[in-house]
Amino acid sequence: MFFYYVYILKCFDNSYYTGITNNLEKRYNEHKLGKHRNSYTFKRRPIELVFNQEFNDVLQVIYFEKKIKKWTRAYKEALINEDCDLHQILAECRNATHYKYNGT
Repeated sequence: MFFYYVYILKCFDNSYYTGITNNLEKRYNEHKLGKHRNSYTFKRRPIELVFNQEFNDVLQVIYFEKKIKKWTRAYKEALINEDCDLHQILAECRNATHYKYNGT
């Protein structure tokens, strides 16, 4: 079984970077060492891993990452500080007939 991770890094400039990976340790080290010069985190090092969540469904991890990227800084910090209900967020219905997605 494969595992996927959504993660949040806190950068030196106090900004947050959210990403996904199937190898958290390797990806964190790539950010930390500046492996990718065009990466958001390259000029914002040093970085700190402040949140990660494991998934076994790649579609769920992609959905969650997109959701986090739309959040305000305050909501990201609530997630990082465990001040919000992660289970409620992950349990939200995402099918096409849900009222949020059918245009009614």
